[in-house]
Amino acid sequence: MQTGSSNSPNISVHDSAIVDEGAQIGDGSRIWHWTHVCSGARVGQNCSLGQNVFVANEVVIGNNVKIQNNVSVYDNVTLEDDVFCGPSMVFTNVYNPRSAINRKDEYQTTLVCRGATIGANATVVCGITIGEYAFIGAGAVVNRDVPDFALCVGVPARQIGWMSEFGEQLDLPVQGDGQAECPNSGIRYVLQAGQLSRG
Repeated sequence: MQTGSSNSPNISVHDSAIVDEGAQIGDGSRIWHWTHVCSGARVGQNCSLGQNVFVANEVVIGNNVKIQNNVSVYDNVTLEDDVFCGPSMVFTNVYNPRSAINRKDEYQTTLVCRGATIGANATVVCGITIGEYAFIGAGAVVNRDVPDFALCVGVPARQIGWMSEFGEQLDLPVQGDGQAECPNSGIRYVLQAGQLSRG
């Protein structure tokens, strides 16, 4: 990574964006209109931060992460490689906020694992882990850990199926055992005891 700057030939930073001194921005990343990246943030290579995105100091963003418009990534949130954050989805970092009470020492850690997708207008309550290649539907409210490859929708979010790495729903029950093949990639997946893995 290198320090974010509009002068870097490998990083695209729109003139209206603010990248504070000390922020680390990886090669090939693009930072769009009215976005603010704070000084302690670490953003990997080939990322896209859309219009009106905010990235706080204690944030780590991996490589090839896509953050769509109007998303704030607050302190104590980590996004691993290949994560997709849909437009206007919401992260939090305090479970019981009050304006008159300072709870900055109570920030909870949220981890979004490799390849996961979070749909537009979804809310992720702090202190949870969203597993690898999980898929959170638009408008869902996620208030508990999400397994790898799980497809979750609703308020509060509930698991209704499984998704392949390619982003296709697999013909498998939520619970139990089974096998399925992604119709696009041909990769086979095995479900055992409620956990999905590549076969």
